[in-house]
Amino acid sequence: MGSLELAVENLTSPPVLAFVLGGLAVFLKSDLRLPDPIHTWLSTYLLLAIGLKGGHALKSTNAADLALPVLATLALAVIVPVVVFTVSRTLLQHSAADSGSLAAHFGSVSAVTFTAATVFAAGAGYAVEPFMTALVAVLEVPGILVALVLASMMGTGTSWRTAVHEVLTGRSVLLLAGGIVIGAVGKDATYTKVEPLFVGLFTGLLTLFLLDMGATAASALKRSRALDTKTVVFGLVAPLVFGCVGALLGTAVGLGVGGAGVFATMAASASYIAAPAATRLALPDANPGLALGVSLGVTFPLNLAVGIPLYFALARAVG
Repeated sequence: MGSLELAVENLTSPPVLAFVLGGLAVFLKSDLRLPDPIHTWLSTYLLLAIGLKGGHALKSTNAADLALPVLATLALAVIVPVVVFTVSRTLLQHSAADSGSLAAHFGSVSAVTFTAATVFAAGAGYAVEPFMTALVAVLEVPGILVALVLASMMGTGTSWRTAVHEVLTGRSVLLLAGGIVIGAVGKDATYTKVEPLFVGLFTGLLTLFLLDMGATAASALKRSRALDTKTVVFGLVAPLVFGCVGALLGTAVGLGVGGAGVFATMAASASYIAAPAATRLALPDANPGLALGVSLGVTFPLNLAVGIPLYFALARAVG
């Protein structure tokens, strides 16, 4: 299947169309929203399911195969926030606090975007290395901490203790890391018992979650008044650049087309769960609407609609 066919298939897939429907509902002033408890339940389910599947797959992974991908992931955790912080300060003329917040969002990773990439890979017939979920857990925290270091160097009064605690004990990190441990330690017989829920229903519940995320993204974009034209353009261009870098880097460390495509998506994604929680405490002077508006209202829809097939096409071209 060619790149164009893959892109069309992605755009017409139920998860992406559900996301579009949710966003359209906001602009039509519809009341199409899931209750907050259901949204929380779905996000908990997705994060734990990602961790469980990744941990179970790690059983068949040679530890030596993880070395280079982990190093590449840590490299991303440094490069991305440094680039974003520098561009934000110099070209976009944002404050040090806003630049640190934006860098933290892009330096971390969106687990939902990662999930959409793995679903895309499965649909396109690409095999994905079983340790990719572990790389998500690796990338979740360091990128935020690097961004906070940069902000603190500019005299923003970063609260280190509260920020580190918030990141490490946050729901997304605990669910991902805990799920990986449970999946890796649990026996195959017990995993089989929960597989119908955490594997069989995964894509369907992801579709329902993205329906609500479409509404959330559209609402965040409408509420944010801090997104000038240059910032929106940055939110569109940055993920494409980072995605290309991720595809090249993933291929260079030995990942296959599927793994490199997922790795590129990780590099291109921006956090809207862990990063907002950490920066809210560590950077109280930052405008929360700016970083969240870019990550959730601009970058997330871009990656979901056109970024993912583009990154896989590049991974296939250079692989």
